[in-house]
Amino acid sequence: MGYYRFLHNAQVTLGELRQSLSNHCQQQVSGRHVLAISDSSEINLSAHRGRLHPADLGVLSNDRDVGFFIHPTLVLDAADGFPLGLSDVHLWSRPLEHEDKHTRNYRQQDIEDKESFKWLHASEYSHSCLATASQVTYIGDREGDIYEVWARIPNATTQALFRASRNRKIAESQHTLYAYLSEPPCMGTYAFQVPADTRHGRESREAWMAVRFVPVTIQRPPRLRPTDYPPSLPLYAVEAREIQPPPGQTRFTGGC
Repeated sequence: MGYYRFLHNAQVTLGELRQSLSNHCQQQVSGRHVLAISDSSEINLSAHRGRLHPADLGVLSNDRDVGFFIHPTLVLDAADGFPLGLSDVHLWSRPLEHEDKHTRNYRQQDIEDKESFKWLHASEYSHSCLATASQVTYIGDREGDIYEVWARIPNATTQALFRASRNRKIAESQHTLYAYLSEPPCMGTYAFQVPADTRHGRESREAWMAVRFVPVTIQRPPRLRPTDYPPSLPLYAVEAREIQPPPGQTRFTGGC
């Protein structure tokens, strides 16, 4: 009951709660190299639909169930993985009459008008919280493989590490990213425990991974205006690929 009274207090707002989390995290990061890891989840409230105000709800990924989306940024010590707090929690909901990407001409929209702006939102709103860290590495999944992210997040003390999802064009070359990354020699190996996944018929096993990395310069996509973003960006591409997977098992890979 005390917790419900706390949440219903007029002085307790979402902004105050988020700022409190950020302030606590800020006290932990000074002088550290930190990892700022973001990911999205959807909170399904369909079971409570009749008890909530329509203005507080939106449709989820299936365009049927109602709820909201949450994109938190968890901060860890890069040296030992110890959690230091949350630098930002971004919440949003889609309109109940959510238009599809084709209707919205999604590809031509500015990044600020897309849900994928969440990756830049996480870094921009985490900036003051992590300002005293010696180094910050933002980490995300393949949704964050966006040219605008590569152009706007990295600086002298900030890095971005995202899983690759696009076979990008290499500037001033006939190569694409995946082909270019397959050419360097193996630079090292390590063992990785692959978890079981019954959905894909995958058994738990130890995979022996070969690592390759190479500097690349990716080309600006044609959809972006030359006045807004540079024609190319220098990055490092890293690939980890399983060596000789067991018969019948899909090779385990990862690239960023």
